[in-house]
Amino acid sequence: MLLNASGCLDALTAPDTVAELDAFVTKTVTPLPRPGNEPPRIAETDFGLLNSIGLANPGRVEFLAEQLPRLRELGLPLWVSVGGFSADDYAETCSMLEGIAAIEVNLSCPNVDEAPESAAEIVAACRAATDLPLFAKLSPASWDVGEVARAVEAAGADGLSLVNTIRGLALDERTLAPRLGRAVGGYSGPALKPIALAAVYACRRATALPIVGMGGVRTGLDALELVACGANAVALGTVLFCEPDAPARIRAELAEAVAARGFASLDEVRGVAHGGVAAAGERPVMPV
Repeated sequence: MLLNASGCLDALTAPDTVAELDAFVTKTVTPLPRPGNEPPRIAETDFGLLNSIGLANPGRVEFLAEQLPRLRELGLPLWVSVGGFSADDYAETCSMLEGIAAIEVNLSCPNVDEAPESAAEIVAACRAATDLPLFAKLSPASWDVGEVARAVEAAGADGLSLVNTIRGLALDERTLAPRLGRAVGGYSGPALKPIALAAVYACRRATALPIVGMGGVRTGLDALELVACGANAVALGTVLFCEPDAPARIRAELAEAVAARGFASLDEVRGVAHGGVAAAGERPVMPV
């Protein structure tokens, strides 16, 4: 199963790219409109990309009235990414959503100043507000992401999205001033892949929840490695900015990588990185 990472693809302006996905994940929706952070908001680095978008979005009222009906016309299963700054923010938005495949609860945006309540508190509030599948999107910055995974599972999460960007900073070579208007931003791209692999590996050991793995995926082999660590699905992020055709290429490369290693199917690869030590059991159902 191949998805986009939230905020990395505009479905309404890139329908050909969306058509190569198995489900579409929206940008994060917050209760009120957000203009986002001051520019510049994007800075390229040697090994990745820094962004400081700041959850810019029109707010849930306009999203529900204007954007969601247009996204339904895509004919793909929709995952709606939900954000906020209190458990009530998240829960109220979740209660207003229906007829979608899943909700991704964004618990880990690194480029906003507001500090939300704990991940488990937010997931518990969302669980009380909706019967839709809930996927908790976790930060790779946690010292023990497996412990966080167990906490959100106990609170009612149905799955995990791993990982969000990690906080970083880039300086202008001439002035030595920060290159982003907000100074720091979320770091993504190739350098994030080892961090994502570690998080997926740890969470597969810690929990039986299905996992969407993401972070630094550029090739079919990158996707295969996430599956080997225990991911049930893979999401593409930064690569979509520079290569809109990436989903089709990566899907083909993934099939080739599976066959080249003597596996009959991708299911045989899942969790193989755990070797002789059994990973936590998997729940086979992913919302589509």
